Amino acid sequence: MGTHLILVGLLSLCSLSFGQECNQQLLENVDFPGNDVTSLFSPDVDHCQQLCTQHPSCDFFTFFRADGTQDNRNFFCLIKAATNGQPTAQAPLQGVTSGFSLKPCSQDLEPCLSKVYQNVDFKDADYRALFTADSEECQRACTQDPACQFFTLLNEAFTAFGNRYRFKCHLKFSWPVPRIPLIEKKTGVTSGFSQITEITQQSVCQGKLFPNTDIPGNDVEVIPAASPEHCQALCSAHSVCTYFSFNSNDFNCNLKKNTEDFVTQAKDGVTSGLPARFCQLDNNTYQRTCTQDPYCQFYSYTNDNFGDPNFRRHCFLKRTITMPAPPKVARLANVVSGFQLRNCNSKTTE
Repeated sequence: MGTHLILVGLLSLCSLSFGQECNQQLLENVDFPGNDVTSLFSPDVDHCQQLCTQHPSCDFFTFFRADGTQDNRNFFCLIKAATNGQPTAQAPLQGVTSGFSLKPCSQDLEPCLSKVYQNVDFKDADYRALFTADSEECQRACTQDPACQFFTLLNEAFTAFGNRYRFKCHLKFSWPVPRIPLIEKKTGVTSGFSQITEITQQSVCQGKLFPNTDIPGNDVEVIPAASPEHCQALCSAHSVCTYFSFNSNDFNCNLKKNTEDFVTQAKDGVTSGLPARFCQLDNNTYQRTCTQDPYCQFYSYTNDNFGDPNFRRHCFLKRTITMPAPPKVARLANVVSGFQLRNCNSKTTE
């Protein structure tokens, strides 16, 4: 009886199709109270709606606009869900806008985010800074850097700290590839990724993995991974990862940054390696099913050895948010923020 991996996350059985009708209506100064799944940050209601659309559980949302004065939740995007896909209640509330997921609609899964936001700071997530003449040049720098997902420019009127930081363009990172909330061993389960995700496109390259080898220290982030190859793909997608170590006992992927040296030591159960690009994984039936569904990013299949007979031979298709999502958004005078335009190459920008 084989033991395989299950990639644990929010999921739908056999398909990520949706039964609700397409509803693009936005309700200004209307709250959908309750039914909260999580809260994220968005610069405007359109971005919040896109986050809801990419979130696997979200049916509807409430966004707290910048002009709201009710409390300190400006730029909060509340992700919500209900069994029937509809809000339990609606209530008047100044400074919020509510709406629905666009999953049932014909939807672009890689939206063009061309809008820039005056006097709005995308806080944190910085990995690189440079000086540019204006926000257009800062946005071009972000677009041309594959690791950059969004930016904030301190413009010429920014006078804090004695004018030292005027024209400073901060490039920022968020994960463009699916990350798995939890990974565990489970008999009778096989898991993997859609072939259209960057995880499969950034898979193993020969000569770049070092079995039973650890690279101690210099960790920048520790996240779950299913295998050394998965950890390698995550390192390849990260803005500053120079190498990694994967622990097969707890499925921890230790992403590391050190541009000065590469010091290894022998350690059982640990595989280390370097970032890899432009490699390909093998395909299978369940992977093809996931690949053919535009919303699916990864999957788990339960075979005849799965413990619960009621869930044997089931294919669970899964996804997470991969669009640019600032960790925090706040008002700040004389700054300009925005997103990379790589998804706008063949689309009309605003």
